[in-house]
Amino acid sequence: MSIEPGDGPAPEHDGFVEGKGAGRRRLARGLSMRAIVPNAITAAALCAGLTGIRFAIGGDFERSVQAVILAGLLDGIDGRAARLLKAQTRFGAELDSLADSISFGVAPALIVYLWSLHQLPSVGWIAALAFAICCVLRLARFNARLDMLDQPHKQAGFLTGVPAPLGAGLAFLPLYLWIASGVSEFANPILVSGWMVLCAFLMISSLPTLSWSRLRPPPSLRLGMIALVGLTMAALLTEPWFTLVAITIVYLLLIPIGLVTYAKVRRQAPAQATPDPAPEYFDEQGAPLGPS
Repeated sequence: MSIEPGDGPAPEHDGFVEGKGAGRRRLARGLSMRAIVPNAITAAALCAGLTGIRFAIGGDFERSVQAVILAGLLDGIDGRAARLLKAQTRFGAELDSLADSISFGVAPALIVYLWSLHQLPSVGWIAALAFAICCVLRLARFNARLDMLDQPHKQAGFLTGVPAPLGAGLAFLPLYLWIASGVSEFANPILVSGWMVLCAFLMISSLPTLSWSRLRPPPSLRLGMIALVGLTMAALLTEPWFTLVAITIVYLLLIPIGLVTYAKVRRQAPAQATPDPAPEYFDEQGAPLGPS
């Protein structure tokens, strides 16, 4: 979740400040504890993703997937922690992008390759490379557009393409099914290669996808949503792999719903709409991060 400072309190610097005159750089006081906390969470997410690769090398694919899921959970926390602590830094933004590219690009590609794609050394490796490269390209596109005002998807409350953490979750769908059912056909390297390439395309595509800011249930459904979240957590504890399959399928169904919803929003938008001169900043999942 790359973050950038917006309007509001001045962000913490990243340990160096620009000198005057000849452009010298001097060592500053360093990061305060409130700036260290979100960066430490990001580092923990990176370690979780790399540990997933280690488990896959040892053939423990269940724990490798769990490690990447843990990285995703930590990735959902670090940016929000930075915003709550008013500790957004350029250093944190760059560290977060690097961690995401490894945890949700390189790690899933290697895990799936070691699980299934190695049976087709050439085609399988190309599919794994395609996934990793597309994840990095998606993150680079996201960072390059942070300061752009003219972003139709973002202004309408949508994301562009599938976020990197969710792309990793989609890539693991055949592995979820294989663990849950024990059916060897789910590990077919040809099918898995095609699925990996499809997930790679979804990440770098220009499809409008629903963001957290668009998920606003009406008041009459809020108690039901709370109950649903609780039941989902219970299901994850009792039948984790079938529950992950269900969550992945629900997200896949939300992609065409996002297309239809975006088209409806665009039709209802004023013909002469102008960009907001003071944009908010969002993380990769669409949650606001900058000071509001």
